Amino acid sequence: MTHARLSSLMARGAEFLGCETAILCGAMSWVSERNLVSAISNAGGFGVIACGAMTPELLDAEIAATKTLTDRPFGVNLITMHPQLFDLIDVCARHDVGHVVLAGGLPPKGSIEAIKAKGAKLICFAPALALAKKLARSGVDALVVEGMEAGGHIGPVSTSVLAQEILPEMAEQLPVFVAGGIGRGEAIAAYLEMGAAGVQLGTRFACATESIAHPAFKKAFFRASARDAIASVQIDPRLPVIPVRALKNAGTESFTAKQREVANLLDSGTIEMMEAQLQIEHYWAGALRRAVIDGDVEGGSLMAGQSVGMVTKEEPVAAIIAQLLDEAAQALERRAA
Repeated sequence: MTHARLSSLMARGAEFLGCETAILCGAMSWVSERNLVSAISNAGGFGVIACGAMTPELLDAEIAATKTLTDRPFGVNLITMHPQLFDLIDVCARHDVGHVVLAGGLPPKGSIEAIKAKGAKLICFAPALALAKKLARSGVDALVVEGMEAGGHIGPVSTSVLAQEILPEMAEQLPVFVAGGIGRGEAIAAYLEMGAAGVQLGTRFACATESIAHPAFKKAFFRASARDAIASVQIDPRLPVIPVRALKNAGTESFTAKQREVANLLDSGTIEMMEAQLQIEHYWAGALRRAVIDGDVEGGSLMAGQSVGMVTKEEPVAAIIAQLLDEAAQALERRAA
């Protein structure tokens, strides 16, 4: 009986996603691949493949491989600035992917129609109320409200403020999932009671038993506290670099040098702004791979949210989800008493 209230609050999000539990896994490049994605979906949550800088051929293989590991729904996260975005959308359509998440900015012209043409549901990130309303008018099916506490690319506003701003205005119109800094079930319960359809967590799953992340990468997470996950600094106002939250290391300094290099190329007219942004994205993809796959925890990028201090050991995905649900259900029960 303890979980009855929780199930009721999660019902809308779970129905939208087609899963038992309205918990999405945030798309983490190199981490959110077939093994982790299938494990999350098999445990009743909703796994999301991180396409990142993949080619259409690589994404095609990754979706096919994930299908061999789970018969439950999962989604695919695509980056709006990917030069082959529409080819990637076609790959998702060929595989009948039910949910596509667009990240990295407003959907380019024609992308919403292309995604929904095959019946897929579209989820987008809303970093402000005005953008949430615009996305809803554009035909987006659900929103993710992600605060600056999250790992990877972040916005400037905290999760709690965004939730207070957006949920009262948007939660009745379409499902809204809250993300950023969530590490325990008590926080999940609070956002559900505020009107969220569900939540998204990344950092909490990064070191799961099923995650292919290098043991050294996981060990860095286990040692870290919330204050170790810092946001990158933008050194040139002309270069619209989206801040990235990661554990501080030598790679953090390397990114500063990379920004200077790209800014100099812009100065000389060698590259256009779009190419400059792509170079930055490719830098992060490479730095993250070095940390996640190769275990280079000094020179690579240890992208992590501020909830990293709550990640203390390697656990199976099913155990993580069960613990989160128990904590959320108990919190709801205490409030009802």
